[in-house]
Amino acid sequence: MEYWRSQVEGIEKAGLEFSKFGIALEYFFYDFDTASFKESVKKVLEFDCDGLLFAPIFYEDSVQFLNEYKKKNIPVVMIDSNISNEDDHAYVGQDAFQSGYLAGRLISFAVKNERHVLIFKITREIESTSVYLQRIDGFYSYFKDHNELTNFRFSEVTIKDSGIDQMNLEMFSGINSIFVPNSRAYIVARFLEQNNIKGIRIIGYDLLNENIEYLNKGVIDFLINQRPESQGYMGINYLYKKLVLQEDAERTHYIPLEIILKENYFPARK
Repeated sequence: MEYWRSQVEGIEKAGLEFSKFGIALEYFFYDFDTASFKESVKKVLEFDCDGLLFAPIFYEDSVQFLNEYKKKNIPVVMIDSNISNEDDHAYVGQDAFQSGYLAGRLISFAVKNERHVLIFKITREIESTSVYLQRIDGFYSYFKDHNELTNFRFSEVTIKDSGIDQMNLEMFSGINSIFVPNSRAYIVARFLEQNNIKGIRIIGYDLLNENIEYLNKGVIDFLINQRPESQGYMGINYLYKKLVLQEDAERTHYIPLEIILKENYFPARK
């Protein structure tokens, strides 16, 4: 998955940079299912290290793992999802609530007529995560905080990843804007393009190749980029400061959210 590959690229960049200070990296990957996750964290619990960079995709299993890992008294940095309010864990990543709030603001821009907004949830098992729910909560909160926006009404549709063939034209009848609270906006954009449905504003997340394709075509209007490579790099950087420099670094580092339109998207040069 592109998003996670970018995370690893940032981690590897930091690992190379800090290797001269004795930082060595060991990777434990897992697939997007709880069985694979549990198998991987079992190995992590048995592994001897000085610090842990952790992507807690499965919420309840991750909480259970962190409670168990606490016995090791080893610094932990979470990336992508912040599942703990405790001071003994660091976090590098997005403010998920704020990113949803930002999506609400983007949808509200330049609107005069009545707008019917569809929150389109394309889920798999991982979307029980707090990030997904915080984005949606933030989105609704924008409109609660701006009650002068009385011309907005909302609907929700949920489909499983494996059930995208269940999408139909009726889902988009009367819809003006669509908010996709994860990286799968391209799936909605593809359906709209294939059925020649125009004039619907789409907001989604992440600079996946498929999302960029529909951004450049003008089918997706906005992508909120959470800079996954920076997350990976900053996570290792935190552990370097903590373990090598013995610094008391800031525990929460929010990555600035970038609003990407086709007019300002320029691929990073290698």
